[in-house]
Amino acid sequence: MLSYVVLIFTSCSHVYTPALYRRDIIYQPKPSSFDTVKAATYISAALNLAPFVNHNDQQESGQINVSRGYVFNHINLSYGAFGLLGDYENGAIATGKANYFINKYYGALGARASANLFSTSSSERSEYRYLGFEAAYSHEFGAYAGFRQLLNSQPGYYVDPRTDLFTIGLTTEILTRTADKKVQQSLRLFLGSTLGYDQLTDANNKKAARDVYPQFFDPGFLGLYPKVSYYIKVKNYFGTAEIGGGIFMRFGRIF
Repeated sequence: MLSYVVLIFTSCSHVYTPALYRRDIIYQPKPSSFDTVKAATYISAALNLAPFVNHNDQQESGQINVSRGYVFNHINLSYGAFGLLGDYENGAIATGKANYFINKYYGALGARASANLFSTSSSERSEYRYLGFEAAYSHEFGAYAGFRQLLNSQPGYYVDPRTDLFTIGLTTEILTRTADKKVQQSLRLFLGSTLGYDQLTDANNKKAARDVYPQFFDPGFLGLYPKVSYYIKVKNYFGTAEIGGGIFMRFGRIF
């Protein structure tokens, strides 16, 4: 099994996707039915670390997020904006080979929206957010985006040259609180897709794309992928840890 995985990543060693591909959706905090304040602003800083699809490539980025959340009777809403700067480090193209580079920076600006229906337990110690919706738009800029544009016309590379991404999906989440209401924790599952034409999934590149991005379900034009998020709130501070498209950690303040 290990040799098979290595073979896949080695054989697809020149695949380049947008920097935020499957990394644009993150947990959007919102007030809960336990909170006395029904609207709040969330400001946070985040770090994302991820091995890339190419063998030995790596990327890391820092992100600032600002969002506004609301809770009403059986529904929560949130919207916000974000900006990030990151670095893509080459490990797939050897020194002296065509298009060799050490690293290339990238940045992105974007917006997110989120909503979910929920019910509260009879003990008022847990909140089941049984059906949620997440959406994110981002625009990428920087040297790494230009690099993909350059490679898009060259043979021997699998490239998704897009710099604008729009991702949507559904969520389900369970949130609990302590008896003194000072600590809240939740676990959320997201399942969604990035919309629009992706060159990696056209007729010529589809097998390579599936090797790189295993999917639960692909009806021909839509590839669904998961992300798991953990959220904790302690008084007016919060943090998240997420797995899916790498490891994403965030800490912030609630106002």
